[in-house]
This record gives sequence, structure tokens and C-alpha cells, in this order.
Amino acid sequence: MESQLAHSLSSPTSPCNDMLKNISSLEAIQLCDREGNKSQDSGIAEMEELAVPHNIKISNITCDSFKISWSMDPKYKDRITHYFIDLNKKETKNSNKFKHKDVPTKLVAKAVPLPMTVRGHWFLSPRTEYTVAVQTASKQGDGDYTVSDWSEVVEFCTADYSKVHLTQLMEKAEAISERMLRFSVFYRNQHKEYFDYVREHQGQMMQTSIKDNSGSHGSPISGKLEGIFFSCNTEFNTGKPPHDSPYGRYRFQIPASKLFNQNTNLYFGDFYCMYTAYHYIILVIAPIGSQGDEFCKQRLPQLNIADNKFLTCTEEDGRLVYHHAQDAILEIIYTDPVDLSLGSVAEISGHQLMSLSTANAKKDPSCKTCNISAGR
Repeated sequence: MESQLAHSLSSPTSPCNDMLKNISSLEAIQLCDREGNKSQDSGIAEMEELAVPHNIKISNITCDSFKISWSMDPKYKDRITHYFIDLNKKETKNSNKFKHKDVPTKLVAKAVPLPMTVRGHWFLSPRTEYTVAVQTASKQGDGDYTVSDWSEVVEFCTADYSKVHLTQLMEKAEAISERMLRFSVFYRNQHKEYFDYVREHQGQMMQTSIKDNSGSHGSPISGKLEGIFFSCNTEFNTGKPPHDSPYGRYRFQIPASKLFNQNTNLYFGDFYCMYTAYHYIILVIAPIGSQGDEFCKQRLPQLNIADNKFLTCTEEDGRLVYHHAQDAILEIIYTDPVDLSLGSVAEISGHQLMSLSTANAKKDPSCKTCNISAGR
């Protein structure tokens, strides 16, 4: 088991297997805590002189892996048979005091050339701060371990989803997006005060703002991408926008061609649900060559505007025709300011359904439809 486990931890190309999950709670946690306390039956011998790791370096960080290396006195190198890695989520001032704390992950690996890759989506989450410390150990013939003191504690933060991860997420979204409905307008609901402010203080130009933290925890657009939120879903029986809205009783409607055409690029942004049967798909429309376009081009999968499962713009008889996915709720982010004079603002006839708002909504991490193995 040890040789297989060490390979899982050390090989940059080999994913961890379930043995890593099983080792922490029993064997590894009993070895030694970070303060050096040892239980009577822990199997750890009295400390002999072993190299203490120092100058810990974390590199090649992804959403569910990282490489770790350190310096140590070379004269003890031949005695070292194992490394113990103590990995913990960093507590923040915003941590929920009433939530059960995450069980610390103490990993055991055979001594291999450094840097060593640690990979595992069951104990590493995207965009999360961690602390890590290291011990060196020498396994004795009777099974006991001689261990060094713990290294210094270092901190790091895991990365966002990469394009590879987002492509996996997009494929899951495509699996539920079989039917399309025709539409003709994008719309944005807000309170009357919002539109009054745009007219009086922003020269009728709706300005972009930073996207909130709704959706997947590893989404690279959350808290980073600037844009304006629009909807495009229509009611099946009327082909028009719904009467109700979670975001306000006043609605700005704009012809779809004003925002989405051959001069814009389309990107897949996210796929999530909020413990509900229906799902949300976030798409980004960016004018070609704009700042938002450059941001998305580096981070998000690009879609063919005329041929995809979510939102299409095609030409028929010299006119642009638009379709949206029927089986998901689309959230559209347009990355440039929008002039109110390009559309119209009117009060909706329905209700403001606050309970349906997705503002800072947290994704259901247990949903098999919209989660990938790289983290939630």
C-alpha cells in the first residue's frame, strides 16, 4: 500500500486513488500532531535526530492539486523513508463558528524526489486557503517511526477551475440542454431607483459591476469578471419573458441583436443549482476585442454563436434569429456598458419573487448533475 500511495502523491500525472482517503483518519492522525504530542500506542519512537524540513515552497497550484518541496540537511537524507504532511483549511474571521470543523488531513508518503505532487479532490477545494507543515520520518524494522520536528507552517490558496475543468462542466450542462426556444429580447429587472440613477447620474449608460460569488466555488469569473446581468428565458406558451422576476418590478428590454451578433464572442461560464430540480447556466457575451473578451478568452471555453446547446444567433432570410435552451435558466453577462436608449423600461405585471434570486447563491455540492470531480 505504501508504495502505491507514494506514487499517488508523487507522480504529477497520476491521480490519487481511494487509498489516500482511507489513510488519514486512522494511521496518519495517530502518528503525531503538529505540536509533537504522541499517544502511547501511536507507533512513534522517541525522537532521534532527523532533518527538519525548512524553506517550504508550494508551486504548480491547481484547483485540486499542488507541488510541495523543501530544503533539509543532506547528511540525514539516507535515513528518511517517509514524509508526513499536515494539511488544514485556514480558519478565517468569516468562518462559521457553529459548523463542524473540517477534519485535518494528515498525508503519509514514501520519501521520493522533490517536488512532490499532492492531488485529491476530496480534501482540496478550489479557491480555498490552506495551511501546510511537513515532518520527515524514518520507519524502523519493528514498524515504529522516528520523526523530526514539524517544519514551519506555510499558507497557500488553491486555484480556480481551469478551461479543462470548465469544459467538463460544460459537457454536463450540454447533457440537459436538448430543446431550444426562439426569443427576440434580452431583459434586465431592477428597482425603479436603479433606472432613475442610471438616467440622472450615468448618462443613461448602465455600468458594469463585478460578478458576485454565486455558482460554482471554483468559477474563474466570480468576484473577477465585470459585466451586466441579463436574462433571455421565455415562457413556453407565449414566447415572451415571464411576468414575474426576483430582481425588481421594472424591466429593461433590448432587442437581442443589439447585444448578441457577429461582432460578439460567446463563452460558457458556469453550471449550477441551488438544491433545486432546475439548473442555471451562466454565459458571457463579450464584444470582440473588448477587455471582457480578453479576460474570457484566457479562462473560459468559447462557443460557436451559431452552433451550441445554450444560446444561438443564426441568419435566416437575411435576418438574425435567436434561440435559447429551454431546460435550464440562462444567466447572461454582457461585459460592456449598455445605453438605456437602445431599449425600453416598463413595470412588469407580475410579482417580485425574492426567493428565486441567485445573488451570491451557493451551489449544491451533492448534485450529480452539475458537479465535477475537481471540486465544488
